[in-house]
Amino acid sequence: MKRIENATSRQVTFSKRRNGLLKKAYELSVLCDAEVAVIIFSQKGRLYEFSSTDMQKMIDRYHKYAKGGQTNNTAREQNLQQLKGESASMTKKIELIQLSQRKLLGHGLSSCNLDELHEIDSQLERSLHSIRARKAQLMMEQIEHLKSKERLLREENAKLSHKVSAHEKEVVTYGSQSSQSSDMDVETALFIGLPERRCS
Repeated sequence: MKRIENATSRQVTFSKRRNGLLKKAYELSVLCDAEVAVIIFSQKGRLYEFSSTDMQKMIDRYHKYAKGGQTNNTAREQNLQQLKGESASMTKKIELIQLSQRKLLGHGLSSCNLDELHEIDSQLERSLHSIRARKAQLMMEQIEHLKSKERLLREENAKLSHKVSAHEKEVVTYGSQSSQSSDMDVETALFIGLPERRCS
């Protein structure tokens, strides 16, 4: 067993295993009538916990029974100092990131030497390259989408044109049949003998 290198896979695995562990702790407390407490800190420092009773009472009870029943104040103090050190380090990192961000936006450049300005320029070039590549990709996707839409509209237009042509043929055929039918309805009369002179 070893650490998962991919950050996304590591986070997914952490979420699944964490939920499974908390569920098992709950089942153990219910099925066996045991007092169970679980404390989990994620890689980013988020706290996840479960306790079948009051968490603080469980911690106090643990300290009472751990290491011969003596509370380890030294360990607590060391842990507190370590957390303070980590907090100070994190604050310093945040300040450096904010300063770097200001420089990338063009502020506070008067304190930069030539090497720092060259590094900022390189960072901006890399950022611009990534942005332009992403922009080109989105434009190509949009063009493909529009071409696909155009093809569908052309096909629909062709279908409609075909239907209109077929309808026009039906109208012409029907009109021709109606005309022939009218010609057939001409009244004729048959006279035998000499033609009579009709007076108006």
